[in-house]
Amino acid sequence: MEVLVTAVTALALVVAVVTVLSTGALKTGVRLLLDLLTAAGLIRLAGDPGWNGLLGALAIIALRQLLGAALSAPTPWSGRQSPAPCADDDCHLPLALGRDTGKSGG
Repeated sequence: MEVLVTAVTALALVVAVVTVLSTGALKTGVRLLLDLLTAAGLIRLAGDPGWNGLLGALAIIALRQLLGAALSAPTPWSGRQSPAPCADDDCHLPLALGRDTGKSGG
C-alpha cells in the first residue's frame, strides 16, 4: 500500500509540473497537485487506519481547502492600473462625446 501512496504522490508532482509548464496555468497546476495529494492521503488512510493517517489526511484536506479558497478569490487589482496609452491625445474622444472637432474622416 505504501508503494501506491508514493506512486500517487510522485504522479501528483509530475502532473502539476507538466500542467504548469505546458499551459502556464499555475492555479490549475496547484489544484491538480492538491487533489492528487488528497487522493494519496486517503489511500494512506485506507491502508493504515490509525490516528497518524487520519491526521495526515486531515492536514492535506485542510490545506487543499485553504489554498483552493485563496486561489479562487478575485485579485484586488483586477481593474486597469494605468490609463490607456492614447487617453490624453485621443482625437476621437470629442466625436464620441458629441462635440465637433472640424476634422472629417480621421
